[in-house]
Amino acid sequence: MPPTLRTVVRRPSLGLAVLAGREALDRPVRWVAVSELEDPTPFLEGDELVLTTGMRLDAANAARYVERLVARGVAGLGFGTGLGHEVIPAALVEAAVRAGLPLVEVPRDTPFVAIGKAVSELIAAEQYDELSRAFATQGRLTRAALRPEGPRAVIDRLARELGGWAVLLDGAGAVRHAAGRGATAAAGELGPELERLRGGRRGAPASLALSSPGEHIVVRPLGARRVRGFLAVGLGRPFTPVAHTVVNAAGSLLTLAVEHGGEHVAAERRVRSAVLRLLLAGEVEAGRETLERLGEGLPGGPLAVLVTPAEPDAATDAADAAAGAGPGALPGAPSGAGPEAVLEAAEAVPGGFAAADRDATGADRVVLIVPAPAADAGAAALGGHGPVGIGDAAGPDDLRAGLVRAERALAAAGRGTAPVMRFTELAGQGLLSLIDPGTAAAFSSALLAPLVGHGSRADLLGSLRAYLECNGHWDAAAQRLGVHRHTLRYRMRRVADLVGRDLDDPAVRAELWVALAVTAPEAPRPDVRDDEE
Repeated sequence: MPPTLRTVVRRPSLGLAVLAGREALDRPVRWVAVSELEDPTPFLEGDELVLTTGMRLDAANAARYVERLVARGVAGLGFGTGLGHEVIPAALVEAAVRAGLPLVEVPRDTPFVAIGKAVSELIAAEQYDELSRAFATQGRLTRAALRPEGPRAVIDRLARELGGWAVLLDGAGAVRHAAGRGATAAAGELGPELERLRGGRRGAPASLALSSPGEHIVVRPLGARRVRGFLAVGLGRPFTPVAHTVVNAAGSLLTLAVEHGGEHVAAERRVRSAVLRLLLAGEVEAGRETLERLGEGLPGGPLAVLVTPAEPDAATDAADAAAGAGPGALPGAPSGAGPEAVLEAAEAVPGGFAAADRDATGADRVVLIVPAPAADAGAAALGGHGPVGIGDAAGPDDLRAGLVRAERALAAAGRGTAPVMRFTELAGQGLLSLIDPGTAAAFSSALLAPLVGHGSRADLLGSLRAYLECNGHWDAAAQRLGVHRHTLRYRMRRVADLVGRDLDDPAVRAELWVALAVTAPEAPRPDVRDDEE
């Protein structure tokens, strides 16, 4: 902030005397202007201390001269005596008193340049103090960023330093942390401004400033290559250059936290995916040890495996590709679409273990392992993102079987049976829970091996599944598969030949159904005509 006129006149070396406008001495002095013009106002900007020797002033034009200076908004008038006038003209003093314009007598021994130097030194000293305060504030913000709460500590410190409010928002515009009176309410009205700042579009502004009679707000995006969040700061006064510097420093610290935090989250998720593969391979102890290194662990007791698809959102992927985005997002902030949002919902389930994975067809999915009593809570968290399949209770050593059953339930949920489907709710599946998973898997593998290893282009397993699910009704099964019933009859004859069983035998059908029930359903393949019909 520039020095006041009171600070200038108090300099003993200048010997200045105040003759009028003493009550207005707290006006800021932004510069010193020397002029002998009768009307210097075209060359002034306001807040100057105007210095003159009164060469063109007399009793007739003194009042009009003062009126013009007041209208221009000058800080004050310095009149040099001992040259054109031995004393300041009485008419000028009277006009300054009436207008409330500070009038300062400059003695003959005080050069105007000395006053200019004094004001320049005061302005430089004030700017140095402001920069020093800004550097000190940046240091306190940096120390706040190093605290465990990181971004939240930065927001708290920023609001205190500026004497206003500050809000951290995620990429979707939701408030992640707010500090200062009225922060949350003000942030709720920033929707249109946030939309203008979102990344992935050329021409988006680097920041926005909003002003109203009682509030001034600055909003800036956070993120290096794409917008991952926003910082909004509000003050009851206009932002000074130093305040802008402090806000920019806080934004840089928050951007670092966003980018580095996102990379850390992405790395941990890759580890969890590897742990899931270990668990499904039966390497339970190796999986436990890896999780312990992350400070986590597997849930205890009987476990339930939940699975839900996590197909990428095309619009999000396109925006990410255009922005060259890498992994990472505002810690704790939902991405709003695609696998990220599904995984974050799963990770938020208390006491659970969540990981991203791909099924046998390469489709993205999220697997959630929770204590069996918490299966409903897990399903509620995932249900808003798509169908959910829940396997029956299993131990840590039986997670693969639990996942297979969850996939069977998911396949039923995906057909529109219900948004959330339990394996035990599938018709005829309750009996399978009584069969040892390893024995059932071995039986299924042996019985279906001829069909799995057959080189025909026709989908024999899928055709057999449809045939059995339709209770041997040719037309219904053929319609489900999208083939002619004669094609289906040919495939069932081939199945019977390959497995060496009579499909008209109810016992054979039951065995085949059990074998298919413990096998994860394959993704449907485009139907082609069989090699032989």
